[in-house]
Amino acid sequence: MSKDRLQSDLCAEKLKALGEPIRLRIIDLLRDGERTVSVIADQLEEEVVNISHHLGILYHASLVTKRKEGRFVIYNLHPDVSAVSKSGKQHLDFGCCRLEVPDK
Repeated sequence: MSKDRLQSDLCAEKLKALGEPIRLRIIDLLRDGERTVSVIADQLEEEVVNISHHLGILYHASLVTKRKEGRFVIYNLHPDVSAVSKSGKQHLDFGCCRLEVPDK
């Protein structure tokens, strides 16, 4: 049997988590730094409960990290998800795949 160079199970889990537009928007926001659930909800004009649900999915797929600061939970991109800039193009590198970020 051949080696699974793509780490197919892990990659499929990450791609599945990214398969919802709101989650991609959350990831894009977190490229600029950490945020609380309420700040993300305000910036995306979504309900806090909806954002919290999607952050849970991103967290379980190891795409974001969280830490508690008092009564607030602060989310950030997982250290393994790197924002890379090459030739003026921004990318999000998920290890198994890469997402090119369009110019603003």
